[in-house]
Amino acid sequence: VQLVESGGGQVQAGGSLRLSCAASTRTFLNTVMAWFRQAPGKEREFVAAISWNTATNYSNSVKDRFTISRDNAKNMVSLQMNSLKPEDTAIYYCAARLFFIRTTQDEYSDWGQGTQVTVSS
Repeated sequence: VQLVESGGGQVQAGGSLRLSCAASTRTFLNTVMAWFRQAPGKEREFVAAISWNTATNYSNSVKDRFTISRDNAKNMVSLQMNSLKPEDTAIYYCAARLFFIRTTQDEYSDWGQGTQVTVSS
């Protein structure tokens, strides 16, 4: 699966950004789409994931602020990020795996190139 992210940028604390990821695959309906992020000097961490039937899973640090969604007709997944905080600054990666939501990066086989999100205080 080829994944291409877009929508990163710089925003002030309290602001919003929307990330998108386009997936090139014939099996999008069977594919779990997820977002991970990696801040400088830190390990890559799980942010959110969505399954084919729109079941979702969020990390505690973004729950109630971020919303993941998917458009199966367009093979796209989005991450709406509201009430952004400086600690949300990271490179955000789109990832894909088949069938079931998982929250560890080793469980995902396909990755995008990443998009930078910077939140200033």
